[in-house]
Amino acid sequence: MNESDAGETLANVALLRGTVRGEPVTRVLPSGSVVVQFDLSTAVTSRGVSSNTSVPVAWADPTSASTACLGDGNELVVIGTVQRRFFRVGGATQSRTEVVAEAVIPVRRRKQVASALDAVIDRLCAQ
Repeated sequence: MNESDAGETLANVALLRGTVRGEPVTRVLPSGSVVVQFDLSTAVTSRGVSSNTSVPVAWADPTSASTACLGDGNELVVIGTVQRRFFRVGGATQSRTEVVAEAVIPVRRRKQVASALDAVIDRLCAQ
């Protein structure tokens, strides 16, 4: 969480429930960190009309055991923050907005999901 100049507490929390679409991509950064990127298909309802939206997710340094849940079609809960990053491609600056995952949990693990959500609520309500 962040503090603004006016002293009010600000928060950037993303909560997603969706289905993994496609194969995850693993990249090793120059620092040695590993980032796994994948797309999560989520349902969005606006004015009574539902549609699917693909949300890009980046997960830094997951364990190899935890990435087993990233198979195509698996249902997940992702908790993280929304971030926009800039990078250079072919001499041009581009950007990508993505959810940087703090927790990636299979939906079937209800107690683990509930515990993670409780932690988010505690963080949001802290003064």
